[in-house]
Amino acid sequence: MLSILSRHVLVVDDLVDNILLLQMALEVEGYKVETADSGSLALAKIAASPPSLVLLDVMMPEMSGYEVTQRIRQNHQLP
Repeated sequence: MLSILSRHVLVVDDLVDNILLLQMALEVEGYKVETADSGSLALAKIAASPPSLVLLDVMMPEMSGYEVTQRIRQNHQLP
């Protein structure tokens, strides 16, 4: 059985409908879901409480998903 920490997912998308769809589907399966609608908010949430998995939109207006991924990888304080 997975612990609650290993079932922590962060969903990042600039479209609210996409966030809600993924959030509902994951919560039904027992995942703890956090959401973010921008790359900068995602990075703040990851730093505060690193999730087990990040589902990340690639095309966002402020910061692309690729840039968010690069910043996560550059932060050596994150697991």
